[in-house]
Amino acid sequence: MHDNVVIKQRINAPVDKVWSAITNRSQMKDWYFDIADFNTDLHTEFSFYEKDGENKYQHHGEILEVIPNEKLKYSWSYPEITKDKTIVKWNLQDEGDKTLVILTHKGLENFEHLGEEFSKDAFDKAWTKIVSIKLKNFIEN
Repeated sequence: MHDNVVIKQRINAPVDKVWSAITNRSQMKDWYFDIADFNTDLHTEFSFYEKDGENKYQHHGEILEVIPNEKLKYSWSYPEITKDKTIVKWNLQDEGDKTLVILTHKGLENFEHLGEEFSKDAFDKAWTKIVSIKLKNFIEN
């Protein structure tokens, strides 16, 4: 069984504005995470901890695919506790003055053994908050 999270959110902004919000580090830190070594060059690796300062889990990723204003795909892992990886993909659909954001987090079955904090439900709640509340509010307000 494949445990994928898929979040769809329409944002009242053109695709280039949404793209900038999900790829520009100075904007990302206001709604997502402050990722000092983030950029969209292929195979760039980046690491960060939770925004709340707990530094509970190191998150690690590698940029796997970039199509400007359309797709951003990267690996997602927690190297301090497992070698397993998942894939996060942001797809943007240009709808003129609006953008449909489709976030897919694939391979969550790889994290099942890590407990409830890493369950599909936990990721579903977290990504829903990140995409449908934080990103949407950051761009629209």
